[in-house]
Amino acid sequence: MLMKPDEDFDAPALMALEADRLAHAHAARATAGLSPVALTLAFTDWAMHLAAAPGKQTELARKAARKWLRYLNFLGHAMRGADCPRCIEPLPQDSRFAAEEWKQWPFNAIHQGFLLWQQWWWNATTSVRGVSPHHEDVVTFTMRQLLDLWSPSNLPWINPEVLRAAWAQGGRNFANGAAHFADDWRREALGEPPAGADAFMPGRDVALTPGKVVMRNRVAELIQYAASTRTVHPEPILIVPAWIMKYYILDLSPHNSLVKYLVDHGHTVFILSWNNPVPQDRDLSMDHYRRLGVMAALDAIGRIAPERKVHAAGYCLGGTLLAIAAAAMARDGDERLATLTLLAAQVDFEEAGELTLFIDDSQVSLLEDMMAAQGYLDTRQMAGAFQLLRSNDLIWSKRVKEYLLGSRAPMNDLMAWNADATRMPYAMHSEYLRRLFLRNDLTAGRYEVDGRPVVLSDIRVPLFAVGTTRDHVAPWRSVYKADLYTHVDTTFLLASGGHNAGIVSEPGRDGRSFQAATRHRDAPHLDAHAWAAQTPRREGSWWPEWQGWLARQSGVPAAPPPMAEKTLGDAPGEYVLQR
Repeated sequence: MLMKPDEDFDAPALMALEADRLAHAHAARATAGLSPVALTLAFTDWAMHLAAAPGKQTELARKAARKWLRYLNFLGHAMRGADCPRCIEPLPQDSRFAAEEWKQWPFNAIHQGFLLWQQWWWNATTSVRGVSPHHEDVVTFTMRQLLDLWSPSNLPWINPEVLRAAWAQGGRNFANGAAHFADDWRREALGEPPAGADAFMPGRDVALTPGKVVMRNRVAELIQYAASTRTVHPEPILIVPAWIMKYYILDLSPHNSLVKYLVDHGHTVFILSWNNPVPQDRDLSMDHYRRLGVMAALDAIGRIAPERKVHAAGYCLGGTLLAIAAAAMARDGDERLATLTLLAAQVDFEEAGELTLFIDDSQVSLLEDMMAAQGYLDTRQMAGAFQLLRSNDLIWSKRVKEYLLGSRAPMNDLMAWNADATRMPYAMHSEYLRRLFLRNDLTAGRYEVDGRPVVLSDIRVPLFAVGTTRDHVAPWRSVYKADLYTHVDTTFLLASGGHNAGIVSEPGRDGRSFQAATRHRDAPHLDAHAWAAQTPRREGSWWPEWQGWLARQSGVPAAPPPMAEKTLGDAPGEYVLQR
């Protein structure tokens, strides 16, 4: 329950509150967890301010007329078969109309008209004076989703690639697509993984680095990996992944396993594997994850490798939790950490990217009521929000390829891992959304651990932070802001790629690059744009850069610490296999 009765809160009022929450929970299931109230408020704000802006209306009319004239001029050249330039270019990340067929009549006219219309709607939903920035973002995002739904690329009768495939295959592409759709629908209804994912089973095909489970509690298992070198750096590495994901993204196939890379370069590695919450875990809080995850792991490592400091690294939400734990440790005089690494992890949520589209008081209240009814946030509910952020890539282009063109992209280890998500317990996720996303308590000095606030400026160990260029979950400029709140030597590295593929960036992979620079504690802060402009780009994987930094922060290599005397089974453990 979000509210407890007190002396002024009678039973009928409590029953009324529970009735409201039950109604909201049912509504949330019908809307996939999206708040219709939040959407209505956003569009009302935009529409009322636009109605009261005659200058903006005049400007939109002028833009519409100019676009129409430009389009008519394009049509005149295109109908005569002339080789004329496009009247509007797609955005750099928009590849829907890249095929040669879209340059031929009449498909060039169709997609050019659509892009002009899409651009006009962007003009209409932005820069309306008086609209709150959040509401503007919501309206712009929603209109983009509606327009993408009716993109010519999604309509088989005007998509030249689909028409060519239908002609060449005698319509077999539609039959194959129908079979793919039926198979996907069956798997969704039965809660089965997507086609091809069963070829990537943890412990059999992925998560193969040898190790043992050395700790298990209600929240997490701790895995210790066996040394593969004669000597190791004395300071172990503890990796804290996010519990929204299975840990083995960092131990995929042997060729792209970050864990194996570190072990093969002389590090003793431990990693947390989170329990997948069930309704009985509804009351697990952020502090449960801190105490039974990070702190319990440090205690276990201390028993295995006593009197050795630990290199702690956190990925995504695990990095946020690790920063909280490190600040509390620094406040309380706990000096067990040697360094702190944040991988695509935020501590300041003011610029948390497009995920904030789904985060306001109305939206969070609806999610809380939905989670209260079922005890957790379901994986499909989370996946839907992430897919909407990149709907062209993750929804529409996939459906065009699989259902209209009738071809399936082969599954790989990263795609299979992405489909193997975990749930989020009600209490923890509610606390995370309200205290971090909505209130930004951590950087404001309001976040409490054991009844007292923690501040990041108490941390006194070197910091290494990694952002990725195309991250929609933790935008790199937001990750970079960790430098604002710590007074230590800080190395920031910007890697090419997205939130997941940018981190899984093994040496030898083509097309990878990064920028990295260190700001010493006494040097002035540099804003993100200036940092990116003056930091040289280097080709290749960022892993060697981080591993070299860890080695420089470590002592003289020595014999590996022994495996824990009492183990609880082989890696990858039990929790990673939970559905």
